[in-house]
Order: sequence, then C-alpha cells, then structure tokens
Amino acid sequence: MKWIECAGPMLISLIMILAFSARGSGAEDTQARDGVFSVMAFGAKGDGATDDTASIQRAIDAAAKLGGIVTIPAGKFLVAGSLAVPAGVTVRGINTRPLYIEPAVGTIILATGGRDNEDAPALFELRSGAVEGLTVYYPEQKPTDIHPYPWTFRCAGGDDTVQDVTLINSYNGIRTGPEGNVRHLIRNVFGTVLRRGIFVDVCSDIGRIENIQFHCHYWSAAAFGGAWDPVYQYMWKNLEAFIFARTDWEYVTNTFVFPTRIGYHFIETKAGACNGQFSGIGSDASEYCVVVDAIQYMGLLITNGQFVSFNGDNPVEIVVNPTCRGSVRLTNCAFWGPAKQIAVLKGEGFVSFENCFISDWGKDDPKAPGLDVEAGRIQVRGCSFKSDRPAVRLGAKVAHAIITDNNGDHGVWIMNQAGERALIANNEPPGEE
Repeated sequence: MKWIECAGPMLISLIMILAFSARGSGAEDTQARDGVFSVMAFGAKGDGATDDTASIQRAIDAAAKLGGIVTIPAGKFLVAGSLAVPAGVTVRGINTRPLYIEPAVGTIILATGGRDNEDAPALFELRSGAVEGLTVYYPEQKPTDIHPYPWTFRCAGGDDTVQDVTLINSYNGIRTGPEGNVRHLIRNVFGTVLRRGIFVDVCSDIGRIENIQFHCHYWSAAAFGGAWDPVYQYMWKNLEAFIFARTDWEYVTNTFVFPTRIGYHFIETKAGACNGQFSGIGSDASEYCVVVDAIQYMGLLITNGQFVSFNGDNPVEIVVNPTCRGSVRLTNCAFWGPAKQIAVLKGEGFVSFENCFISDWGKDDPKAPGLDVEAGRIQVRGCSFKSDRPAVRLGAKVAHAIITDNNGDHGVWIMNQAGERALIANNEPPGEE
C-alpha cells in the first residue's frame, strides 16, 4: 500500500503523459471529425524560408479522405512545387477578400516552381476543389526581368472554385482545361497578371466569372519589389487578360483590366469556341479591347461594356477577324480613346451596336472611319457619335447593313460602298455621303 501511495502521483503523471501522447498521435482523427486541417499541424512553418510544399500537401491529402477545409494562417508560406487540390477539399487562407497591395499581410504563398517552363504543373492543380482567401506572390520574378511561369491555378472536373484571391505578379493566372470541366466559379480575384489572366477552355456547361480586376498597380508596391513603369509597359505589350475558347453558357460579370494588349480574346481550339453573356466588363489602356477570332453561331452578348484603346501602333476597341462566322452583339456600351478606330469588322457573321456611345477615334489618321465594316452583316441603331470624322464605312463586300436612328454632335457621316444592300435611315445629318 505504501508503494502504491508513493507511486500514485507517478502513475497519474504517466497516465496523463500516455493520454496526451495518444491524443497527439490521433490528431488527424480528431481533425477528420470536425473537417478542419491546419497546415501547421502537418509541419508547415510559414517563415518565408522553409519549403512548405510537402506539409501543405499532407494536410490536403488528409482532408481528401473525408472532405474538409485546409487552413493556412497568416504568414509567408514558400511553395517550391505544385499543390494538388482534389474533390471535396477547400484550401483556405485567412483573407476574407482580395487585399490591397501593402502592407504584405495575411496568408501569402511565395511561389517559385516552374520558372521558365509554362507547361509545368500549376501552383494549384484543382480537380473539383477550391482555393480561397490568400495572396500569391512570385518572389523571384523581377519587374525588369520577367520570366515565364506556369499557371497559378488550373481547374479540371466540376465546380472548381477560386475566390477572394490576390495575384501580385502571376505570369499566367487561372485556366480551365485542357481536361473537361463544368461550372467553374472564379470570383473576387484582383491583381497583376503579365501574359495571360484567365483562359477558359473545354467547359461544357455554365462557367461563372465575377468581380475580377487586373491592374498593374498590384505589382507596384515596394513591399513586393514592384515598379509601376516596367510592369505597365510589359502588360500593354504582352497581356491577354481574358481568353475564351470552348465554353457553353459562360457568364462574365464586372471584370476589368488596365493595361493590356488584348482585353477579351475569343478564340477557337480543338474543343471549339465560346458562347456567353458578358455584362459590366471593361478594358482600359488597351491596344485591342475585344478581339473575336471565333464564336459559336448563337454568339456573344456584351452589355454595359466600357472600352478604351490608345496604346500601340494600331489601337482599336473591337476587332472581328475573317475567321469569325458567329454573332457578336454589343448593347449600351461606351467606346473612347484616342483610338485609331472603334471597330474593324472583317467576319462573315453578324455584328450589332445598339444604344452605344462612340467617340475619340482617328488617332494619327483623321480619315479613318469609326466603324469600319469590310464584310458580313452589320446593324447600328440608336447610337451617339461624338466626332466630326467618318462614323461608319460600309465596304463593297458587306452582305447587308441597317444603319438607323443614330445621332451625333457633328452629324453621322456614313460612307456607303454596299449600295442597295444597306438600309440607311433616320440618322442626324450630314447623313450618307
């Protein structure tokens, strides 16, 4: 009994140690029950120097067993590799929204993988997963020595989500495909992107892109080694901000870029081309705001857009190339520059401008028409032209044109080479010439 009495405190201590050890060894089981997995419990340091790739991936893999949330606290987490985010897993930083450019606070991912190899795995490879609430910065990228990098986010599968994210200096931002994907949600993403912003392809049903702003100032802060002038110059000479290939029923709302070479580029890949609704979109300090190489026959609907081109040798807001055979409709949009021309239309399909405000063209060429229609079918109705220069030129190869009910503070000067294939009526003088 005396031995037991003496040993009692020791036994109690031993029991407590064993219990605590058992609890520690079962940490993943405890986390699995509540569905939350902290990367710190899997060895991440967040000190900006230690490579945390493996630790973060271990947390993601543990969450994938039952589905759950992987949390990354405030700190600077160096990721030298790629992170795979599978179905049912959300990787979540503490940022509840995109953050301003300084100070450098919150959850920050320092990405270094894939330098000079755009085809390397993305920083985040999403397979029906989600990433939200963090900032991504490439510390080895320099404003005066820009190198290619792979995509920051690549989405495949269903319902991939990227939201509440700040991109300080991504070379390639976010893409879907080339694997099949559906219902991506890209929302509340701000930042600087250098070569490509968002590229959508192989989406078979209803992608959603909302509240996106790409701007050179995110990589102008000293906190991130930035500089305004070289980043501005690189972006307007190289950036394609929003690229759309095969996607069915794409919904794009409240998106903006400054500056850019091409704001919105519609292309065709082996998977096909786009159809979609685009509302409240903008492209500023552009060479070309909208370029349409291809679109599905039911087409492209752009409403409440604002487009400004003045950079480069040939600044034009809207270009529809000869390869386009679909429908492009612009409603209640504003165009200003100083651009060389507002629109150059060469496609065989249909283009319409309804209730638009059109001004400030003729840069370096006062005889250049605002809307230069070389082919296809065109409809311009209810638009206001603020210029004394030629408003519309209808080329000899135009299949059909309707130019009605427009006005201008200097009249609406229409150059008609399409003859009787054009219906021209109710325009404010000087009218047709």
